[in-house]
Amino acid sequence: MGQLDGRVAIVTGAGLGIGQAIAQRFVEEGARVVVAELNAETGRAAAEQLGKNAHFVQTNAAQKASVEAMVAAAVAKWGTLDILVNNAWGGGRIGRIEKKTPELMEHGLAIGFLGPFWAMCAAHPILKAKGYGRIVNICSLNGVNAHMGTAEYNTSKEALRAATRTAAREWAPLGITANVICPAAKSASFAATMGAHPELVAAADASNPMGRIGDCYDDISPVALFLASEGSRYLTGNTLFVDGGSHINGSSWAPNLDA
Repeated sequence: MGQLDGRVAIVTGAGLGIGQAIAQRFVEEGARVVVAELNAETGRAAAEQLGKNAHFVQTNAAQKASVEAMVAAAVAKWGTLDILVNNAWGGGRIGRIEKKTPELMEHGLAIGFLGPFWAMCAAHPILKAKGYGRIVNICSLNGVNAHMGTAEYNTSKEALRAATRTAAREWAPLGITANVICPAAKSASFAATMGAHPELVAAADASNPMGRIGDCYDDISPVALFLASEGSRYLTGNTLFVDGGSHINGSSWAPNLDA
């Protein structure tokens, strides 16, 4: 028997990277999973690869109506909802804080904070009615350590962390847990950043106490599984730094912002 037998999960941004790895792990552990993804090509491919217990729903994680429709689609397909993983991100750009445009900041807050917030609110009545729920929000060391160049990302992820802790406090009596993972993993967004700033590639592994940046499936998805499972029933409002120890003494992340 799998740890998630009979459970229904939504994973946003599940077409690639961390989201795809979490969706795969959940299906392997018996869950039925909605692959919520903006990119129809990667979303459908991920769902097809996962098989009959995965269902693709095209979702814009930055829009309230779209994440509400995502939750409704999960219930329409699988009859209920137990687990919500807010992972989706896209559209950031490295640059100094004073050069961030209103459009960039607004998009960052929409996809990194407001979309996940509205998804949590849409899931709430379903989880409350059954007296059970697991919310796992993927945040970032970028915000915790105030990494340079990514103000829109840092700000949105720290806002989501605060909202997660508030939800954990308010929803604890309802049987709903809410926790955060701050990962260090070679995700699609990590690869894009490293491609734009090759000077950081060698430094990334070297700056990690374990000497490597994590793998999405082997290192990150097992922790998401734990937070989605019965084993975490007495754990809520926490941030788990799944980062090889990078959070202990901060990070040497220092891109060339004038390049």
